Amino acid sequence: MTLQTRRRALHALAAVAVSATGLACKRRDDAAVSAAPPPPAPATDLALADFWQREYDTPTGTRLATRSLQGKPLVLNFWATWCGPCVKEMPELDRFAQEMAPQGWQVLGVAIDKADAVRTFLQATPVRFPIAIAGLDGLGLVQALGNTNGGLPFTLVLDAQGRVLQRKMGATHFEELRALAQQGPTS
Repeated sequence: MTLQTRRRALHALAAVAVSATGLACKRRDDAAVSAAPPPPAPATDLALADFWQREYDTPTGTRLATRSLQGKPLVLNFWATWCGPCVKEMPELDRFAQEMAPQGWQVLGVAIDKADAVRTFLQATPVRFPIAIAGLDGLGLVQALGNTNGGLPFTLVLDAQGRVLQRKMGATHFEELRALAQQGPTS
C-alpha cells in the first residue's frame, strides 16, 4: 500500500468517524439522556487515569494540563461546534461554571473539533470556562469513558476525588447540573 493510498484511507476513516458522530448527535435530544451501560469500573478508572495525564491545546494557543483540574469537582463536557445540542448547552454550562465556582465546581469543555472552528465558535458564543481541543482523538477518550457510541454532547460529572457521579448522553442544562452538585459528595 502506497503512502498516498494510506493517507486516503485515513482521511476516509476520519470522515466516517465525524459523520457517524454527527448522526449520533442529531438523533439525540434532551429526552435521550441515558448513556450506554458504563464500562466496568477498572476500564473507567484506566480511562480517567489516562485523562488526568493529558495536555491539550486551548483556543488561545496555550496548553492545558488536565491534572491542574484535579482535587475539585468537575463537569467534563465533550462537544463540537457542528453539534446542535452541544451549541445549545454551552450557555447553560457557562452559567453553572460561574454560579457554582464559589462551591468549588469547575467545568472543562473538550472540543471534538478543529481548532479554527472552535476559535470561530467561541468568538460568537464566548464562555468563561476552559476549553481543551481534542480533535478526533477525543472520540477514543469519550468511548473509553463510557459513551460507547461516541455521540455528542457527552458529560461526565466527577467528584473531588475524580469518581464519576454521573454520565449523560445528550444536552444538559443548568438546573440539572445544579441539582446534582447540591446532592452529590464533593469533598
